[in-house]
This record gives sequence, C-alpha cells and structure tokens, in this order.
Amino acid sequence: GDGGRGPRVLVRAGAGEGWDDLVARAVAEGWAGVECLSGIPGDVGATPIQNVGAYGQEVAETIAEVRAIDRATGAAVAIAGEDCGFGYRDSRFKRAWRGRYVITAVTFALRPGGAATVRYPELQRALAAPPGGAPPPLAEVRRVVIALRRGKSMVLDPADENGRSAGSFFMNPTLEASAAAGVLARIEAAGVLAAGEAVPRYPAGEGRVKLSAAWLIERAGFAKGTRHGAAGISTRHTLALVNRGGATAAELLELARRVRRGVLDRFGVALAPEPDLVGFAPGDVDDLVGDAHAAG
Repeated sequence: GDGGRGPRVLVRAGAGEGWDDLVARAVAEGWAGVECLSGIPGDVGATPIQNVGAYGQEVAETIAEVRAIDRATGAAVAIAGEDCGFGYRDSRFKRAWRGRYVITAVTFALRPGGAATVRYPELQRALAAPPGGAPPPLAEVRRVVIALRRGKSMVLDPADENGRSAGSFFMNPTLEASAAAGVLARIEAAGVLAAGEAVPRYPAGEGRVKLSAAWLIERAGFAKGTRHGAAGISTRHTLALVNRGGATAAELLELARRVRRGVLDRFGVALAPEPDLVGFAPGDVDDLVGDAHAAG
C-alpha cells in the first residue's frame, strides 16, 4: 500500500541474518530506507531492540512488524512497528518488555526506486550533494557511509585496534529546553568555546534539544587517544571506548566513570551508556546507568 507516501516493498528477514547483508540486498534492489545504516555489525534481530540508527536514519522509520516468541507463554506473536515504542536508541524491548521476547524475524517497509535519505550534515558534506540537486544513488550513499564508518573504526576489522569497541559507548543527551539553556550557560562560563564557535545542538522534537556527547567529552578534557590502563578512548572516535590489549571490564568501566564524571562536573550533563552492561551485581554500575539528564 502507499499510505500516502508512495509504494512500499515488504522485506522480511530472519533474526539471525547479518544486518549488513540485508542492507546490501536492499541497495542492490533499489529499495530505499536503510542505506544510511550500512556497515553496522550485528544481526537483523537486534536492530529493533535499541532502534538502531546512524547518519540520519533509524530502523523505526521502516520496521513494519517484529515477529517473536513470547517467553511467558511460548506463543509466536507479531508486533506492529508502531507498537514497539521506538525512541532514540530505545524501544519497549529495552524497557517494559526487557527479556520477554525472543525476536525471530523483522519485516521492513522499503521504498522501491525511492530517494536516499541524505539529511545528516556529515553525510551531506561527504557526498558533496548540491542542495536541491538530484539525490545520489543508494549505492553511492552506502559506499560513503561505509567509508565514514571505516574512518572512525566503526566497521569490523581485526587489524584495527580502534575497532575493539562496542561502538559508541555514550548516547547523545536529549534535554528539555530549560535544562539545555542551563547547560549552554555553563559551557559559556567554562570558557571552552573559541571566538564565534557555537555549541553543536539539534532539535529533538517537543521542544527538546539534543547535544553532542562527543563534543562534551572532548571539551571536558578527554581527548581522542586518552588511556586508562589497557582501556582507552579511540584515537579516531571520541565516543568509542576500546580495548588496547588485555583490558579488564573494571578498567573499561573506570574509564567510562571518569568520562561521565568529568562531563557532569564540568557541564552538568549526565551521559548514559549505550551498550547494555551485563553480568554485574546490583549496584555495581548504578553510577553509570542513570538516565541522561542535566544536573542543577
């Protein structure tokens, strides 16, 4: 159907299919809707859990249905995309439904012959697409996204030690307008802005403001390449915490705590981790997993 937005092709993939294999197939077929999500490691079934997104696109835009086994009843269920409670790196699978469902397949509604999504500034610059010009081919967007990811060590490459990470460790904080104003005032007062420099910020809907976690981390004094024992911040991507060789979970989390504390003390923003922290005793990571917010 068109739903007023043009025709769609429904593509169902098993949960164990490689995510990038699905993206490559969609791009090859000319089905638009997931091209900016090229090069992300992992499987199809994981994508609805945290509403995987990158470069101005997220799976919430195209997921039509999630098929799953309800562990409480053993029943096979079909959950409509609009019932998944998708948000920024978030869904009901992470919260109210945590641990309840085993996802078996995901159906995506893609746009045959549709235009690529080119709304992310870094992607626009890399494509050098003129405003109002013809949209670039899906394959070109895929090629450029993978190149951008590779430049940040955000593709799987055993030879790249910056690639030994869980991707972005901290989420970009989304604040109410009043809280954001307080944070911006603290940034101004901290004297970290160059002359004429503006703090990167983006509208996040409902009057909310999204700030750049990477920018806050760097301005709080944590440069790319910062080390803590055998753990460190990637030399290519401020949000990636990496294992330089033999790092322990304790070292990695102590680095994460240092970064989080530094940003909180300097700017009043509590960053929230993006990966799940598994296997810790209750209370072990409470100081890391509070919701992102602005402190007074």
